[in-house]
Amino acid sequence: MRTWMRWCWIVGLVVNLSAAPAKPRIFVLTDIENEPDDAQSLVRLLVHSNHYDIEGLAATTSIWLPNRTAPHRIDQIVQAYGQVRDNLAQHEEGFPTADSLRAVISAGVPRWGMQGVGPEQDSAASAALIAAMEKPDARPLWILGWGGTNVLAQALWTLRETVSAEELAALVRQLRVYAISDQDDSGPWLRREFPELFYIVSPGFEENDGGGYHYATWTGISGDRMHGRFDGADWSLVTNEWLRANVRDGHGPLGAEYPAWEYLMEGDTPSFLYLFPNGLGEPEHPDWGSWGGRYESYLPRTRPWFHAPETRPIWTNAVDEVTGVDGQPHSQIYATIWRWRQAYQNELAARMDWCVLPPAEANHPPIARLAHPRELRVRAGNSLQLDASPSRDPDGDNLHYRWFIYREAGDYMGWPELAAADEAQTTLTIPPPGYPRTEIRLPRTVHVVLEVTDDGEPALTRYQRVIVRIDPPASE
Repeated sequence: MRTWMRWCWIVGLVVNLSAAPAKPRIFVLTDIENEPDDAQSLVRLLVHSNHYDIEGLAATTSIWLPNRTAPHRIDQIVQAYGQVRDNLAQHEEGFPTADSLRAVISAGVPRWGMQGVGPEQDSAASAALIAAMEKPDARPLWILGWGGTNVLAQALWTLRETVSAEELAALVRQLRVYAISDQDDSGPWLRREFPELFYIVSPGFEENDGGGYHYATWTGISGDRMHGRFDGADWSLVTNEWLRANVRDGHGPLGAEYPAWEYLMEGDTPSFLYLFPNGLGEPEHPDWGSWGGRYESYLPRTRPWFHAPETRPIWTNAVDEVTGVDGQPHSQIYATIWRWRQAYQNELAARMDWCVLPPAEANHPPIARLAHPRELRVRAGNSLQLDASPSRDPDGDNLHYRWFIYREAGDYMGWPELAAADEAQTTLTIPPPGYPRTEIRLPRTVHVVLEVTDDGEPALTRYQRVIVRIDPPASE
């Protein structure tokens, strides 16, 4: 069976039966050359690029790169991608050409923060961003802030001067920002001046060891020893040794562009892993959680590392409780990302293999499917069956199932039970109201996550999320 399925990959007969969601539109603002992690994140983005519409790769300044930009480094990495793109395209459809990516490379003004916002501060990057914003496309435009965000600030400043208030408001409603902390002073300005702007961020900066990065969710990607300084995650998966073996060595010209890290691996990567369509997350619901972390909407109190007090609610740090590799529970903001580390690192390793291996010699992700809708209802005190038996693997690999309740993503505070949680079918039982430790204010919701992992090398994982609405018993 496995040999036949491998052959199907070669002759192009394998059909992905899962409905493909619309690709997220993304516009990257990167202070590349500030330190190695932006180049690392760009390499990962490119081997995942068939799942995104990349509408901009803009070189920007930041607190650590205040007076110059480095679009040439973006171009260098994209050229290396061009040498492996055709091999990647044998494994999955949709990889953009290197020429199409080079066409969207630009640079902002070589000034830090708000010094680069205002009259005569337009740049190729801010013009490209305005063009992307004004494109007739119903999908949101995601601005990924790997560096400073003054290119976005300048684009909105210019639009405020040139279009009507109604037009500007409509454009702002289409924007979604995921910023890797505040790497200049334009972030607080954007959040204050455009209160309707959707914004995910752990506010603060790191100048002179200001501490902002220590309290940022995104450091859960790999900040165990440096910024986050947390326990529980599997450190062995983010070491330079692991990256050398699985990304750099023997993985072609694109792998050769992936540098060793100095402070942490890929600090910017959570911004696009948040959008990766693996069945886990929902971009419009940061509080549901994804490979890019989980965030809640509130007005954070001012901390010493903030550029300025926040003036309105934003999507920011939230805590998950996760059992670590040490077998102990850890309640952290960082755990909202590192809890998925095995899966997202294996995904990277597999896609780097795709750069150099034919489909018959590489692993490909399983297809996680449900036999029922993703939204279900059950009365308190009753049970319902959840069924993932339609799940399949394109390579003919065996599948392993894990169902679990993502407690923090729901609002039900009781203790439902999952029977046979390691099988394709499981039964969810909701205790009746009044049962000890059961929340009686109904209706509430429970998020049940299905995790499907194949036994290929490396093992790859896909998800489905079932949202169960709990209604009162029929007698109430």
